Amino acid sequence: MKKITPLQDNSFVYSCSIQDKWGFEQFVPNHVISYQVSGETHIYHQGGTFILKKGDILLSRRNQFVKTLKVRATDMEYKAISVIFKQEDLQSYTKLNEIDLPSRYTGKNNLLIQSTSFLKSYFQSLVPYIEQAHQSNEKMAFSKIVEIIELLQHTQLDLKEFLFDFTEPHKIDLEEFMLKNYQYNSSIENFAKLTGRSLAAFKRDFLKIFDLPPAQWLKNKRLEEAYYLIHHKQEKPSDFYLDLGFENLSHFYTAFKKKYGVTPSQSLLRTK
Repeated sequence: MKKITPLQDNSFVYSCSIQDKWGFEQFVPNHVISYQVSGETHIYHQGGTFILKKGDILLSRRNQFVKTLKVRATDMEYKAISVIFKQEDLQSYTKLNEIDLPSRYTGKNNLLIQSTSFLKSYFQSLVPYIEQAHQSNEKMAFSKIVEIIELLQHTQLDLKEFLFDFTEPHKIDLEEFMLKNYQYNSSIENFAKLTGRSLAAFKRDFLKIFDLPPAQWLKNKRLEEAYYLIHHKQEKPSDFYLDLGFENLSHFYTAFKKKYGVTPSQSLLRTK
C-alpha cells in the first residue's frame, strides 16, 4: 500500500493520508486556515467539537489546545490544505497597510468561513508552492499570505481583531484551566502560556494549588481518569489512552502498572 506523507513549507501544509489517524501536535501556536479537500477532520477543542467536511474552510486562532482526527473518505484518501499565519507575516502586513492594531479579541477561537470560488481557487493555487517548495522563495510565499488575508477580509469584514490582535493570553484561574484541559498532550511551557504566566510563575502557582509539580500532577490526573474509565465504564485502554494525553499505548501501560501494580488489561479483567 502506498504511503503518503505530509508535504510542507514554512507557511503551507498539505496533509494526505490513506488511513484514519490522530494528529500528534495538540497546541496551536499560530492562526491557521484549513480547506478540507476530501475526507473529514474531527477537531476537539476547548469550546466543543468541529467536523470539517469536504469543501469546508476553518479559521483557527492561535494559542489554543486542539485534538484532530483525520478521517478518510470512503475508498478515498484524506486531504487537507492549511495556511499558517506566522506572527511576523501578520505584523508586516499591518505595517505595509498602516492598520491600527485592534483591541483584544474576545470572540470564538474557531470560525467556519463561507466558501467562495475565490477561496477555492486560492487553495488550489497553493499546491505548486508545497510540492515544489524548493523553487519558491520568501517573497513568493509572503505574497500568498497577503492574498489570503485580502480574500478573508473581502469574504468576512469583521476579522480584523481575530487576525491582528497580537497580545498574549492574560492571567486566568490556573486551577480551573488545568482541571478542564489536563488531557491535552502538550508541554508545560504551553500550559503556562495559556494561563498567562511565565514558566517560573506557573510552576510556583501550580505547586501552591496542587501541592505537586505540574508534570507529576498531569500524569496522576490522567491515570486516575483512566482507572475510573476502566473500573466504572469498563472501557478498553486502546479506546481512550490518546484522549487522556498519552503518546502511545506502551507508555500508558507502563505508567499505569507503576501506579496501580497491575496492567490496564489485568485491571479491566477484575471488573468483569
